[in-house]
Amino acid sequence: MAFAGKLFTRASLGSYICRTRGLTANRVHRRHVVSCIDPSLGLTDEQKEFQKVAFDFAANEMAPHMAEWDEKEMFPVDTMRKAAQLGFGGIYVQPETGGSGLSRLDTSIIFEALSTGCVSTTAYISIHNMCAWMIDTFGSEEQRHRYCPQLCSMEKFASYCLTEPGSGSDAASLLTTAKRDGDHYVLNGSKAFISGAGDTDVYVVMCRTGEKGAKGISCLVVEKGTPGLGFGKKERKVGWNSQPTRAVIFEDCAVPVANRLGEEGQGFTIAMKGLNGGRINIASCSLGAAHASVLLARDHLKVRKQFGEPLSNSQFLQFKLAEMATRLVASRLMVRQAALALQEERQDAVTLCSMAKLFATDECFAICNQSLQMHGGYGYLKDYAVQQFVRDIRVHQILEGTNEVMRMIVSRNLLQE
Repeated sequence: MAFAGKLFTRASLGSYICRTRGLTANRVHRRHVVSCIDPSLGLTDEQKEFQKVAFDFAANEMAPHMAEWDEKEMFPVDTMRKAAQLGFGGIYVQPETGGSGLSRLDTSIIFEALSTGCVSTTAYISIHNMCAWMIDTFGSEEQRHRYCPQLCSMEKFASYCLTEPGSGSDAASLLTTAKRDGDHYVLNGSKAFISGAGDTDVYVVMCRTGEKGAKGISCLVVEKGTPGLGFGKKERKVGWNSQPTRAVIFEDCAVPVANRLGEEGQGFTIAMKGLNGGRINIASCSLGAAHASVLLARDHLKVRKQFGEPLSNSQFLQFKLAEMATRLVASRLMVRQAALALQEERQDAVTLCSMAKLFATDECFAICNQSLQMHGGYGYLKDYAVQQFVRDIRVHQILEGTNEVMRMIVSRNLLQE
């Protein structure tokens, strides 16, 4: 894990935090902790330290700018590079290529904490991490050392390119072609809804090099500036406005064969393995939004008075708050269990990741939406953060595999037994 030009191991990071966190981090951490929903419960001392650093960064570097980034649709490059200095640019990439070498559970803990400061920015960081991991895991030694150090430092940014205008949930039907021509592939086609597109530097692209279906798909790394690589207009979105979204267009785009990750026909497997972690990551971002929204609702109930007394005296609203807290903790436990299964490469990992993504993103959206309702008319004003949490996490039920597809994966697993 890197900071100020130094490479930290897991052990030395803990020592660094103890020397530098000061009172601010402790205050920030307490602000995000409320007894039964304390996100540090059950964590090791080391994990609590990672978490404190992430909460501190979220409170000081992200939350004060969250509304501005949303309103002005700013891609906060400088802030993300500061996050990378703490090791958040390649959290589960190996240290030998510039990463932090942390576990999937550690990663979930960090993304949950960062999302309390800005869901949209954290979600992009999570996608960037997924791309860096894919290159680190499936790339050659030359590819790993060529791309990963600059991705982990966020000197360069990455985008994941799977979805197409005509192939969303049915990803194996993608039509972007890559025809071999000597020592290059010539790409033609387009990708849709690509996070960071146009502003990022490295595109991890799934394309068809062979037969129809999943076995004909390969994975190529395409660098910005490659002739034939273009972008569509910047999309106007409900949320996720701190990251640009555009179509990625390939018109006779020649990419060296040396940029292929793995073997021909391995691309769909690579894409799905990336998404297993991506589902945990995006569920973790939902946890952060829900956690923040529970605290916002609690604080509002305490200060808002109607009929001569605080809203917190209403048993109906007390029960609603209790339900929100219960949903949050249940979601967190499910996400963390799935993260452990993925780290251990257990047989049930894919299904558990799907369950966690389905449950957490549905429940956390409901939590944020209920928090907005508790705020009444104030919750609908952009001066109040809760409405942005609602807008930013709504898409989590759609991307990284829709929640309908998550249900398909879980049901297939059950019916195969």
